[in-house]
Amino acid sequence: MKFTTPAGRNPIDNLTVVGKPLDRIDGRAKTTGTAPYAYEHHREVPNAAYGHVIGASIAKGRIGSMDLARAKAAPGVIAIVTAQDAGKLGKGKYNTAKLLGGPEIDHYHQAVAVVVAETFEQARAAAALVKIDYVRAKGAFDLEDALKTAPLTGATDKDSATPGEDRVGNFEQAFASAPVTLDARYTTPDHSHAMMEPFASVAAWNGDELSVWTSNQMIDWGRTDLATTLGMPKEKIRFMSPYVGGGFGGKLFLRTDALMAALAARAVKRPVKVALARPFLMNNATHRPATRQRIRIGATKDGTITAIAHESGSGDLPGGGPEAATTQTKLLYAGANRLTSMRLAVLDLPEGNAMRAPGEAPGMMALEVAMDEMAEKLGMDPIAFRVKNDTQVDPENPKRRFSQRQLIRCMTEGADRFGWTKRNPKPAKVTDGRWLVGMGMAAAFRNHVNMPSGARVRLGRDGIVTVETDMTDIGTGSYTILAQTAAEMMGLPIERIVVKLGDSSFPVSAGSGGQFGAPNSTSGVFAACVKLREAVAQRLGFNSADVEFAGGKVRSGNRSADLAEAASGGELSAEDTIEFGDMDKTYQQSTFGAHFVEVGVDRFTGVMRVRRMLAVAAAGRIINPKSARSQMIGAMTMGVGGALMEELAVDKRFGFFVNHDLAGYEVPVHADVPHQEVIFLDEVDPTASPMKAKGIGELGLCGVGAAVANAVYNATGVRVREYPITLDKHLDRLPAVA
Repeated sequence: MKFTTPAGRNPIDNLTVVGKPLDRIDGRAKTTGTAPYAYEHHREVPNAAYGHVIGASIAKGRIGSMDLARAKAAPGVIAIVTAQDAGKLGKGKYNTAKLLGGPEIDHYHQAVAVVVAETFEQARAAAALVKIDYVRAKGAFDLEDALKTAPLTGATDKDSATPGEDRVGNFEQAFASAPVTLDARYTTPDHSHAMMEPFASVAAWNGDELSVWTSNQMIDWGRTDLATTLGMPKEKIRFMSPYVGGGFGGKLFLRTDALMAALAARAVKRPVKVALARPFLMNNATHRPATRQRIRIGATKDGTITAIAHESGSGDLPGGGPEAATTQTKLLYAGANRLTSMRLAVLDLPEGNAMRAPGEAPGMMALEVAMDEMAEKLGMDPIAFRVKNDTQVDPENPKRRFSQRQLIRCMTEGADRFGWTKRNPKPAKVTDGRWLVGMGMAAAFRNHVNMPSGARVRLGRDGIVTVETDMTDIGTGSYTILAQTAAEMMGLPIERIVVKLGDSSFPVSAGSGGQFGAPNSTSGVFAACVKLREAVAQRLGFNSADVEFAGGKVRSGNRSADLAEAASGGELSAEDTIEFGDMDKTYQQSTFGAHFVEVGVDRFTGVMRVRRMLAVAAAGRIINPKSARSQMIGAMTMGVGGALMEELAVDKRFGFFVNHDLAGYEVPVHADVPHQEVIFLDEVDPTASPMKAKGIGELGLCGVGAAVANAVYNATGVRVREYPITLDKHLDRLPAVA
């Protein structure tokens, strides 16, 4: 199905099932432990051996020698696979570094071997007996130092006189002449995905065909890159991820566990299970790169922005890319004179890549604090300043309007609900016993992305409709919203829908990531259901132009039949893919919101506690308000982590993340976020998809860190621009205690 013009009325608009806050249909399986995650496919893979991956203990250099004798002689050991044994391996499109190192080492904890044994404990014990001598080389591990000579990167204006910078107007001249200016620098650290389920895979060969049960967000990407790495036809690999225990972008790409399981299974000629130890999550896999950001804003005395610049620097391995922290600054606020740029430093730290809301998440941690700082300089309320500089068109291309932009409503309605008028604009003036209390807010923004997405739907003789797509459910509710889509389209209750996901034998979907999963995958099911409706009408001899599907019946004119009758002579099946035209060039398609936070800061110890949070979101049609709310509050919680505690500590001598477990890498727990409220504005966006929906999962994160930071400032009068905002960064500057 081609989607090239704004959607008119269609069956989804009936809202019989879509738009309802239904319970997750996979909830029972998950809460009873019957949903099999990657490491738990025991029935499909009996007699599996266990692999334990060995990671490099240097960040850069090469392997001088590797002594495997003691390990091979250890109890239960079946084989040890190294780069020398694996044969020629390629590198997938989405991998920056090769997944199996040797003899050259690209980063700390890069896999260098997998020990295979009868039990996990035997494999782990034998791995400790492998003796590896390394030849260490000098590496670059200090972002601050590397950025001094890092080149500009990522510009879209090929004709720019300064390649690597995106410009509109003359920023320098406008900034220099602005009556009120801000020039501030902000830092965000490296972050880990820290998902609950580790990277894990089970691999089994049948002749030259490979089956892999794994934990992966993007089935087709992973399958394709595994085929490229192994040098075999993609069609010979079946890649399966029916349930994923969290990913946050860390499982977008093929990782070491899947490759090492496949290599090990080939070597021992039996299935092999591989789960990466927790430290590998931080150092072997990807992470969100640290940033160094500079924001300059110039405005007239009435608060009109006349100049805005956002420059960011980040680092990655050779061949990697930047953290696009300036993305939102191109679109969020008006301003005639604009400058954005990014620098990319080459570092020898583990690979930097996508983490929930890449670009906007760390970028708004800086931009939305800068907006508050500028509002204070102007003597304006932070919301009033943002409203003053709202825009209904792309500031860099005014001919392109936003398809929907309800940012002002998000902020003003959120302010009313949160009690913003009770906020004292003068910092450090509100107390509650020993606590200094403050309120902060920030705008929320995340772009909408259209991607092709396919699905197959089958109507059985029993009247049950089965949906098949390689879309994944990473804890986001994909099973449920796809079932709701099919139920609405086919006029059935959701109990009559069966959804099968995460299997490369199904049609290729958009996958889970980038806030593009829900709107695109449901649109793929929509497209397939349109074809199935046509097939049903034809089988029943109805006019498909005026056919109605409702209550398990099919009606056309004065004729009616049970839906199941259409399949009485055999199952009906339909498959299609949603494909998008260029409406995203005509319209700027984005999601908007506002975050409000109240914090308390202990005036004696500097300890910070979030007291309450509110998010207001405008993101097109909300397919399932219950699962969408879960997405929002999870993202809000992650935002609190980024603001107050999460940080991968870099050992700049040896090039690795020191706190590489959940004891040292702190994330929020329930007690850290006592009260959260979410409001969805009633909105549909017919330019986005036939579902008139957009994504929501990352919008809930974008801006949260800044809202927390602004609340801490309002509580204490101390501005911290270096995340995370830990008590040591403001304790000595807190108001004096009498």
